Amino acid sequence: MSAHHLIVGGQRSGKSRHAERLALRWARSPGHQVTVIATAQAHDDEMRERIARHRADRPAGFDTVEAPLRLCDALRAQSSPRRLLVVDCLTLWLTNWLMPMDGAPRLDDWRAECAGLQRLLPQLASPVVFVSNEVGWGVMPMGREVRAYVDELGRLNQLVARQCGELTLMVAGQPWTRPVIDVENPHSPQPLEGDQ
Repeated sequence: MSAHHLIVGGQRSGKSRHAERLALRWARSPGHQVTVIATAQAHDDEMRERIARHRADRPAGFDTVEAPLRLCDALRAQSSPRRLLVVDCLTLWLTNWLMPMDGAPRLDDWRAECAGLQRLLPQLASPVVFVSNEVGWGVMPMGREVRAYVDELGRLNQLVARQCGELTLMVAGQPWTRPVIDVENPHSPQPLEGDQ
């Protein structure tokens, strides 16, 4: 497994299940452990049911840490060369910052946390599998706040992808995995002709 891995896709595309499969593969090696860093918050019955379903479906032996806002702190605290961290998911992490249920968005705090993540990932001892939604392929949202959220999630996914060795797009439960190409560095490996 490359140092870090980003899995993106639509809702119910199989993102979390694929992350769990990668984590199970990692956990087969002696001494390897897996910690899931969950970002969801249970603000209503439907979300409580989703969280309960995710917990019930999670493989035995995986530890879980809840980090709805302070993802960098959780990654730092859990990091170890023999521990894979699964962040599920970036989409809800961003929602917690920009669309909180109790209060106004904390944009300055969000920007600081996002910049902190960018600095942390290259030096983190653990490999990380990130799960995130790809929401930019649908109809343009009507509201200004939702459009801003979709834009910010696209920027977040790009920021994280640049720190990863592999990117997986989930489509109907099927993974499409490719190495991440550094488009800003003309000397980085480029895809073979016909692979684009």
